[in-house]
Amino acid sequence: MTKRFSSPRLVVSARLTTFAQTAFGAAFAFGVAPWAIALNLWVNPSLAGDPFRNREPHQIGDQTEAAFKAIFQQGNYPAAERYLEQAISKEPNEPLAYAMKASLAYGNKDWAKLDTYSQKTLEAGQKLIPSDPLRGNLYTAVGHFLEGAVIIIRDGTVNGVPQAFSRLRQVYEYLDKAEAISANDPELNLIKGYMDLLLAVNLPFASPDQSIGRLERNAAPGYLVDRGIALAYRDLKRYPQALEYVNRAIKTTSDNPEIYYLKAQILKELGQKEKSQQMIEEAIANFDKALTKKAQLPGDLVKQIEGERKNAVSLNNSR
Repeated sequence: MTKRFSSPRLVVSARLTTFAQTAFGAAFAFGVAPWAIALNLWVNPSLAGDPFRNREPHQIGDQTEAAFKAIFQQGNYPAAERYLEQAISKEPNEPLAYAMKASLAYGNKDWAKLDTYSQKTLEAGQKLIPSDPLRGNLYTAVGHFLEGAVIIIRDGTVNGVPQAFSRLRQVYEYLDKAEAISANDPELNLIKGYMDLLLAVNLPFASPDQSIGRLERNAAPGYLVDRGIALAYRDLKRYPQALEYVNRAIKTTSDNPEIYYLKAQILKELGQKEKSQQMIEEAIANFDKALTKKAQLPGDLVKQIEGERKNAVSLNNSR
């Protein structure tokens, strides 16, 4: 455990809010929305309610699964909000529902709701430990992580560091407990994999390739694995690999506008690097494709996409 915290506290804790967004698609990062709309993917009714496992499903709940897919498969945030309201009413003991509500609150900059649903995630995770110790420990870790994000937002990076760093220790404590129960569990490896990638991309001593390998081997669903790896390669400025994985994600989540936004970002950076006007034009086309579904995206995200598109157009016109 000690070796995980040899990095500078400021660097680690400053990344807390970024992970909260990335992992769950609040901004994370983690576009995330193929849920309720993708009912046709529920091939085996016995698996309904668990978007992570093809066998030995856990009791998660149909409304929570629908919300999860609405965010991550379809990128449809209004639909996700509706499903989450149903999930909280009908599946009140499911911590994933509260974690997604916290993520959406983060995307909307609603810090009061972020605080509320971070606490509820933690409480629901703790309550789940006796009946489902794997997921209970996992979401207790997630709850501590989200509460660390709240601390950073509320107190600032400098003042919030000691408390946030303490939360991060608890995150890994509970992740270790979950891993001891089932090290190859796909839900555990998806969440832990995103966290490991975030740290590996941003901390000099970490190994992103090792984190990518673990995510690819053991995590699920596949479309979020591909997306997470594409994000990591983008941030590592390894754009050809990022393009490969974003194209893989598009094959399985072609209705999600956020995946086209990610592809546009990658193509723009690669076009600049290779001085390719064709790539920049393709980036603009992907920005446009993402914006065709702007009604289902958060307003701030739409503004961000429009701003990056404008920048790509200016770049293209200057060549």
